[in-house]
Amino acid sequence: MADVSGEAAASGGQSGTGDSASGNQTLSKRQMKKLLKQQKWEEERELRKQKRKERKQQRKQQRQNTQQENRGDGQSARKRPRREVAPSSLRLVVDCNFDDLMLIKDVRKLHKQIQRCYAENRRALHPVQLYLTSLGGQLKQSMDEKDKGWVNWKDITIKEEHYSKVVAKDELVYLTSDSPNVLEELDQKKAYVIGGLVDHNHHKGITYERAKELGIEHAQLPLSSFVKMNSRKVLAVNHVFEIILAYLEKGSWQEAFFTVLPQRKGAVAVSQDQTNPQENDDDEEEESSSDSDLDTAEQTEIRD
Repeated sequence: MADVSGEAAASGGQSGTGDSASGNQTLSKRQMKKLLKQQKWEEERELRKQKRKERKQQRKQQRQNTQQENRGDGQSARKRPRREVAPSSLRLVVDCNFDDLMLIKDVRKLHKQIQRCYAENRRALHPVQLYLTSLGGQLKQSMDEKDKGWVNWKDITIKEEHYSKVVAKDELVYLTSDSPNVLEELDQKKAYVIGGLVDHNHHKGITYERAKELGIEHAQLPLSSFVKMNSRKVLAVNHVFEIILAYLEKGSWQEAFFTVLPQRKGAVAVSQDQTNPQENDDDEEEESSSDSDLDTAEQTEIRD
């Protein structure tokens, strides 16, 4: 009897434990609500992700639109209208066939003047066809040492040959202050030669004599018709070059001269000059003036 009662008791105990476990698995309303909320949140995960992406794109587009509007307003207020460059068919030739007549310090001055010509032509409204001829000797050595980038210069023709081998003689006009001929206007079909010589007036008239020997035309700029100066009317290479660029842009010799000539030359308009200033036969004045203009030429960025 005792054994049977024990088994019954044990059986009854196990039954009570099962009922208790079944009761523990029943969820309260609060827990059920929380569970359903969690399930819904999981189901809508992708939808929320898509909405976030759309909002982000909308904000990005709004920022871009605002930036474009601001940039447009700034450009209209600050940006100057770009000048339209119209290249000229005019040819300007720098004759470098005077290497043996110059000291190395003067060769380096000529190098700086050529750098200035190239830079001014690159930014000109009407750039000309620029030529360097008879390049060699000390000048080429100076360029190789001081400005290795010259080999990459654009819109320039560089030749070792004499200019008479590059351009037809009947198209050449040598610009020299010793010529009795005065250049009134430029002929687009001509090639105007500028003597690449820095000699402090030690070789007066040499460019004029060489032009006559070669049998080509020669002329001087109409400087005396518009300008009175306190020194000789021999100009540096870059000054002659820049005057022609200025004339092509302005169409006036007087404006071109007074745009380019350095103040040290003491230039005044002929109509304003009441005296006859004594000309200084020493060309040292012009060279020092040119050096002042070009003392930063080697540091000037040359734009390709």
